[in-house]
Amino acid sequence: MLFLLTDDAREPLAAARALPHGSVIIIRARSDARRAALAAQLKGLGHILLAANDHVLARQLDGIHLPEARAKEAAHWRARHPGWVISVAAHSPRILHGVPHADVFLLSPVFATASHPGAIPLTPARARLMARETDRPVIALGGVNADNAKLLTGFCGIAAISALQT
Repeated sequence: MLFLLTDDAREPLAAARALPHGSVIIIRARSDARRAALAAQLKGLGHILLAANDHVLARQLDGIHLPEARAKEAAHWRARHPGWVISVAAHSPRILHGVPHADVFLLSPVFATASHPGAIPLTPARARLMARETDRPVIALGGVNADNAKLLTGFCGIAAISALQT
């Protein structure tokens, strides 16, 4: 499974069109207006669209992506919207074990990444061990590119920001 995370620095439409049908796009932007504009632009491409940390926009899409700090809210959103896809950011084993209502976890950073320059990478081996500790799908995120993706065994997919966008 392939996840594309948008950001404020890049236009994602070309990358979204190049994704395999059914990929997941997490719509992230600082402003509500920008997130809404991205959602309108990306609808109809055949992908699963999740709103990052925005339950209002998520109602118009396929679900929500929660940051690790809000992971416990997955139970609330599952109860209110049982059909939503709920993804959760994970940076520690604690989250992988403590959020049973998440559909999928994005575990990061697996590699060094420009988007979080001070973060210490988990490494593929440690991230793989962490992923084995949950019965939920785990997606590798953070510094993933075409060269190092082959090192990522034991995951249900990969996620990227800059590696998929120009």
